[in-house]
Amino acid sequence: MRSQEPRGSGRRSGRGPRRSSSRSRNENSTPAQTPVKKSFWQKLIGFFKPADKKAAAPSRNGSNNNNGAAAASNGARPPQSRSARKPEAVEVTSPKLYVGNLSYEAAESDLLELFSGVGTVKNAEIVTHKYNDKSKGFGFVMMTTIDEAKRAVTELHDKEFMGRKLVVSGAKSGDRETNYRG
Repeated sequence: MRSQEPRGSGRRSGRGPRRSSSRSRNENSTPAQTPVKKSFWQKLIGFFKPADKKAAAPSRNGSNNNNGAAAASNGARPPQSRSARKPEAVEVTSPKLYVGNLSYEAAESDLLELFSGVGTVKNAEIVTHKYNDKSKGFGFVMMTTIDEAKRAVTELHDKEFMGRKLVVSGAKSGDRETNYRG
């Protein structure tokens, strides 16, 4: 007659030696935690999310923010302070002017109207993206004389226009303006 044991009790046939688990061999050691198996999506997200070591690394400017651990836990990067880059002041040597920090809604007619208050404007051009024709936020204005261009720089630089402070300076010489397209 068969003894009644619950199913899955570990009874086995008498073939081969019985292997003991690591736990029964060394009962005094703490049980090792079995690693939790990650799903495909968790592995994929973990690949793109920075590890805690990277988040705790010092930022570019050399300071070590304590925000790194908190930011790494929610998946966001720690905020890095960026200093505002001052535009390069270019001396006015030609009647062509660079106009930067333009509102993206500004049109060439708006530039013509603004610079007409300072002097006579030959033309105004706003640089746009090659594929979608949206403004890149800067442009060029051609005045009739160098004196008018210098006066436009002194009067319109750092002036509020359509909600932003304009950057007006002399355009760099050469055919570099054509490189701004695209």
